[in-house]
Amino acid sequence: MIDRSGTPLVELNNISLSFGGVKAVDDVSVDLYPGEVVGLLGHNGAGKSTLIKCLSGAYQKDEGEIRINGEVAKINNPRDARGYNVETIYQTLALADNLDAASNLFLGRELVNAVGLVDDAAMEAETRKIMGRLNPNFQKFSSPVKALSGGQRQSVAIARAVYFNAKVLIMDEPTAALGPQETQMVAELIQELRKQGLGIFLIDHDVHAVKELCDRAAVMKNGALVGTVDVDAVSTDDILAMIIAGKKPEHLAA
Repeated sequence: MIDRSGTPLVELNNISLSFGGVKAVDDVSVDLYPGEVVGLLGHNGAGKSTLIKCLSGAYQKDEGEIRINGEVAKINNPRDARGYNVETIYQTLALADNLDAASNLFLGRELVNAVGLVDDAAMEAETRKIMGRLNPNFQKFSSPVKALSGGQRQSVAIARAVYFNAKVLIMDEPTAALGPQETQMVAELIQELRKQGLGIFLIDHDVHAVKELCDRAAVMKNGALVGTVDVDAVSTDDILAMIIAGKKPEHLAA
C-alpha cells in the first residue's frame, strides 16, 4: 500500500503548454509518491507525452508549477531534470549498439584509474553489482547490446538511470514490441524499482499493462486531465471509457 500521507515525490500543478495557439496540455495536475507507479494514458495527441516532457526537460511549460520533494523545481532542459534525479527511459532506449552493458552504463561518465585511463574492470564490477540488484539473471556482460533481447536492453537502460541516482523514472511504453516473457522481465524490474522507493511515471497505450503495473492511472483527452484513479478501484472497461468518452466512471465521479 502506497503511503500518500507525506510529501509527494513529484507534483505537476496546473501545467499548461501550447504549440501555435493549440493547448497541448491544459491546466493538468498529477502527483507521484515514492514507491508508486502512475500510468499516463490517452489516445495519441491526448497530451500525456507532452505533459511528461515538461518534467523531463524536453519542453518548457507555459504555466503551472513543478515541485520535487515539496520544493519548486526549475526545469528548463534535460540536464536540469537529471539534477533533480529525474531520468527518462525512452522507447528507443538510446543505447550504443556496438558497446557492451558496462560501456553503455558509463557512456560519457566513464570511470578512470589513477593514471587517467578508462577502467574497464571497475566499470564491469559496478555493472555486475547494479544488475545483481535489478536483474540477477542478466549474464551477458561482454556482449554488445545489439545482441541482447528487448527485456535485457531495458535492464541496461534502467540500470544506467538507477546507478546515477534516479529517484523519479519516466518510462515511455517500456513493454511495447516485447513478447510475454520479456514483458514479465520488465514488470519484475518495475517491482524491484518500486521496492527501492523510486517513483515511476509510465506512459502507455495498453490499458492491461497499466492495470497490472500501476498503482494509479491518470487519463488525458484533448490536452486535459479526465481524472486520476486507483487501478484497483476500476475495471479495464472503466479506464477505456475514460479514454474514449473523456469522463470518470459514475461510481468515482463524486
